[in-house]
Amino acid sequence: MSANKSKNTKPELILRKALWKAGLRGYRLHQKQLPGRPDIAYTTKKVAIFVNGCFWHRCPHCNLSLPKTNQPFWKEKFTKNVQRDQAKQAELSKHNWKVLVIWECELKRDVLAQVTRIKNLLGDIKKYEVEQEDFLKAAEEPQTYGKKQP
Repeated sequence: MSANKSKNTKPELILRKALWKAGLRGYRLHQKQLPGRPDIAYTTKKVAIFVNGCFWHRCPHCNLSLPKTNQPFWKEKFTKNVQRDQAKQAELSKHNWKVLVIWECELKRDVLAQVTRIKNLLGDIKKYEVEQEDFLKAAEEPQTYGKKQP
């Protein structure tokens, strides 16, 4: 089990490439300071994203069976994994972080839908969003400093 990667897994890389193409940059990877070390974290917006593999984290959508051999061991292992995931997510939520869990099977089905979920979550959090038209108008207006106009 030590040979299984915990960072830079294929589903995680697929999501990160899609986020980059969608212009959703500015995230941090595997932040040690945060509970559970989220795969992707938008620290300024307090959004943590976990990209979970269906087998190890027991995806609720896939209904995967236990391995045939040594089933008591595997059942205990998977139960502990799920409990640890829930505890870390609760801890992040307690510190006012928004937590999003993206499952491997969801990425396989539709990467764009997951990017849209992230975009919507980040969009809900934006405090001061300046429209491009307003920005252009403000740039065109003449500025006078120091003297009052008659």
